[in-house]
Amino acid sequence: MAQTTRTQIPAEVNNFYDRTLLDRALPVMPHALFGQRRALPKGAGSNVIKFRRYGSLTAATTALTEGTAPTGSQASVTDITATALQYGDFVSFSDIVSDQSIDPVLTEMSQVLGEQMGDTNDQLARNILAAGTTIQYAAGRVSRVTVASTDKLVIDEFDKALRTLGNAKAKRITEFGGVSTGVGTVPVRDCYVAIISEYAAYDVRKITEFQSVETYAPNVGNLLPNEIGKIRNVRIIATTNAKVFTGAGASGIDVHACLILGANAYGVVDLGNSQASAGVIYKPLGSAGTADPLNQNQTLGWKEYFVTKILNDAYMVRIEHAVS
Repeated sequence: MAQTTRTQIPAEVNNFYDRTLLDRALPVMPHALFGQRRALPKGAGSNVIKFRRYGSLTAATTALTEGTAPTGSQASVTDITATALQYGDFVSFSDIVSDQSIDPVLTEMSQVLGEQMGDTNDQLARNILAAGTTIQYAAGRVSRVTVASTDKLVIDEFDKALRTLGNAKAKRITEFGGVSTGVGTVPVRDCYVAIISEYAAYDVRKITEFQSVETYAPNVGNLLPNEIGKIRNVRIIATTNAKVFTGAGASGIDVHACLILGANAYGVVDLGNSQASAGVIYKPLGSAGTADPLNQNQTLGWKEYFVTKILNDAYMVRIEHAVS
């Protein structure tokens, strides 16, 4: 079967569809926005990505002796590798759709596929992060199955999580992955980030210390995608993709996960490097040769390499709780 490759589409057209796809994909994936970003080099011969974690040095509390150099410290470096796997999908449509539609079909399809890719990546990243080992059960419960319907998010849960992150020396987030292909990263005032479900947002808004985003937006610079407000120095994102452990709590209730993230807790593929990591594949009318003798069918799809990897479990806390 004859196949159309990327080289058969004018470069500027293909780049436009790539940008359209990624511009629509990136804002849909809050779980992947706050990790270390590593590009998958094109032609590197491998789909393995290396993340590097540096250990802290012990405080130098011994006074120096005049004229004598100290022993010095040895840096601690841990390399963590992750294997990026391929994901993708496509849509097919006929020549009549292109001929008779009043919409720019390829552009619209690029946007729809971009949303699908973003949703895919967000769920993949969420599932990895939701398997972290720093867990806090609401109301002092000792396991997921003991979380009861009354064990909702309250201010004390946020304060306990902040205590855990502070003791782990987890740094605050100062930038996040750009939500446009023209922007690598976006600076943000230092904060921790919480990702919660829309159901949990209902309860969080009732917390006295909660500040809605409208009250502080002009004073904090860039807002996060889907940011609804903040508690203490935790800025909160609500999403329908938040992790829910269905029927896993006491009496079979659903247990929701609130992920509170610090800097360098995890790593992700940098999708902005679209030539290697992600891109659009367009097969125009007639590209299938004799399998499409009347030039009636065309397809538009996406394919990518993607992986999320936890780098330091201590730099994020998962609060498991009930909702109203």
